[in-house]
Amino acid sequence: MRPNEEKKEKCGTICLKYLLFTFNFLFWLAGGAVMAVGIWTLIEKSDYISLLSSKIYAVSAYILIVAGVIVMITGVLGCCATFKEQRRLLRVYFVLLLCIFLLEILAGVLAYIYYQQLNEELKVNLRETMVQKYNQPEQDHVTKAVDKLQQEFKCCGSNSSSDWKESAWIHSSLSSGRFVPDSCCKSPTELCGKRDHPSNIYKVEGGCITKLENFILNHLQIIGAVGVGVACVQIVGMFVTCSLYRSLKAEPY
Repeated sequence: MRPNEEKKEKCGTICLKYLLFTFNFLFWLAGGAVMAVGIWTLIEKSDYISLLSSKIYAVSAYILIVAGVIVMITGVLGCCATFKEQRRLLRVYFVLLLCIFLLEILAGVLAYIYYQQLNEELKVNLRETMVQKYNQPEQDHVTKAVDKLQQEFKCCGSNSSSDWKESAWIHSSLSSGRFVPDSCCKSPTELCGKRDHPSNIYKVEGGCITKLENFILNHLQIIGAVGVGVACVQIVGMFVTCSLYRSLKAEPY
């Protein structure tokens, strides 16, 4: 090989190394972002997850957390493989990139699937959950979730406040004569649920179903966009990795 060709090849390899290093740094930051979205979903919105019968929403978040952890580890491995110029490490790095790519695509697909079936699930399950499990034994997590839902979204009942007429708790002596839970009140105080009037109770058309559905749909879009977006960026990383792998001389065995 001529000196000029060798020099060009060496320059090309150096450029690929620094390009891959830059990618790994950005990739590592992206991993942190992916993991943060997953953790935020599980910690901040875990109460709402308990109101859903399907586990797809939670599974999507877990996948993002796992993918984020692997991404951050892979970013460090990628830097080591790049500067040590070891083809074996680059092979491992490429396989990890491919695995993360598949995980994030899976999270995006699950989010899309759940996006399609969410409305029907809420119609079928939310009302039943609220009227049958609210303030019942061993259902504290549901009670807490319903109270938080009604206060945060300023709504009352699944479809309307009249849904609470069929509540097992409302018909028991434990309700102390309330028509709705105190969390339905615009200014919650003890026993405020006794006064079922629009000036006191949230009378939102569509009830909490519409509010919760819009919230989850928006959040699923974030999960899907983050998963698919980072996965698309990884395609560039895999391409650069393959290019650097080919440019390095074969390791002596």
